[in-house]
Amino acid sequence: MFLKKSSSKSAIKNIVTLNAYTNKNYIFKSDSFKSLKKLSYNTSNFITSYVSNKDIITTTIQLSRSIPQEDVADILEIKAYEELGLDPASNYIISSTEVENEGEEREFHLFVAESEVLDKLYLPIKQETKYLDLIIPAPLLYKALYKKEILNDSGTHCFMYFTKQDAFVTFYKNGEYLYSKSIEFSLEQMYEKYCEMVGEQVDKKEFFSILETEGLKATNSNYQQNFMKIFAEVFITINDIIIYTKRAFQLDTIDHMFIGSVQGPIIGLDEYSQNYLGLQSADLNFDYNVNNDEWYIDQLQYLMLLSSFDYMEDESSIVNLTIFPRAPSFMNRASGQFIIATFAAISVGLAYPLVYLVGSYANDAKIYALTIQNNKLTTEANKYKKILSDKKQKISVLDKEIAKLSDIYKRKTETLTTIYDKKVNYRLKSGTFHTIAEELNKYGVHVDMLYSKDDTVWMSLVSSDDRKLTELIKYISDTHFDEINQIDIELIQKDQESNYYKGLLKVDLR
Repeated sequence: MFLKKSSSKSAIKNIVTLNAYTNKNYIFKSDSFKSLKKLSYNTSNFITSYVSNKDIITTTIQLSRSIPQEDVADILEIKAYEELGLDPASNYIISSTEVENEGEEREFHLFVAESEVLDKLYLPIKQETKYLDLIIPAPLLYKALYKKEILNDSGTHCFMYFTKQDAFVTFYKNGEYLYSKSIEFSLEQMYEKYCEMVGEQVDKKEFFSILETEGLKATNSNYQQNFMKIFAEVFITINDIIIYTKRAFQLDTIDHMFIGSVQGPIIGLDEYSQNYLGLQSADLNFDYNVNNDEWYIDQLQYLMLLSSFDYMEDESSIVNLTIFPRAPSFMNRASGQFIIATFAAISVGLAYPLVYLVGSYANDAKIYALTIQNNKLTTEANKYKKILSDKKQKISVLDKEIAKLSDIYKRKTETLTTIYDKKVNYRLKSGTFHTIAEELNKYGVHVDMLYSKDDTVWMSLVSSDDRKLTELIKYISDTHFDEINQIDIELIQKDQESNYYKGLLKVDLR
């Protein structure tokens, strides 16, 4: 989107475009172009207006290339008075734009406006806004169409625009201004001519409504016929201007024509352009990609907006006829520079004592700030100390409770272990004795006495053969080695009275 604010004007946020002839104003703000009801002073607004072609004098002046650049402005002003016959007793605003060429002489387009005319138009606006940044000659507004590449800058184009107070023809060649001229067919003058034709004063609102909505194809035959007569005169006049322009500027042809009006496109003018001028024409009504709430906005308002962006990017690229520029910044005013210099001198004189005074105040301020910070931190520290003390007391109580519960848990664990050991690991003596009885009987060994304590068993064995005793002991050792810690027979001896062998066997069970 080409509507983008220039970064070089960082203080500018909005663009206000003014039509001093109709008091219609618009503001471009937040990518929206809308009607502005009331003007006010606001330094963030860039304010632009235009001066109609009938209120300016234009001419072309050649200067030698040997003239120093610093003298060009003065010489152009002198030439303007000489060649245009300006009244030396009157004040004029004179501005110019150079035509790029490779000839022996430099060529300039001059635009001249009377100060009295500009005062009459813009002084009421200046009282509201306090300044006008840019006042552009109306014929130069079309330059923005080429800079923004809305129109191709090759060939020769003719622009015809009708306003309430003026109607002017403008020519551009290869995107550069060439020539412009006003004709006596403004919309107000058309209304007066129409009233003369019908011999009575018709309703002005009705006249412009029909012209705007129906144009040359009006359903009312009176309006249609008289409109056709008026615009026949218009195009005859335009044809005379085109003939002059082609001869004066050595043009072979006019490539295209654009026609517009402050009221909007006038229906049927393209046919008149073809019939009277032999030119293809189009409505001067371009899509500018701007948000707005109106079905039609004066194209010159849009062109002022585009020109404002160009001016903010490069002030030298736009002819500016303003006599009410905004005041320079404080730093750039003579009074501002004097005040700054005076203040600087006073500051230098007071700098030495102020260093110590400021240092003292700075230390006091720092101490005060640190004291406040210390008080806050002390309060916060005391709060957390109290919290920690309460937590420690709770931890001590909980530690005692844990120790008490640990003792209870330990006793219960020991009891459960004992119970489990007795239930799982307890060796039934009856089973032990049954096993012993079987093995004794197997080897023919008898027991005349048996005694046990805990996991130890003592048996007094009797056998008819001492080998049976040793075989029994060996069998028990081999068969029950995983159940016995120790097996021992202390003595085997023969009883002389009975001829039996006796021995005392000790078995330590696991």
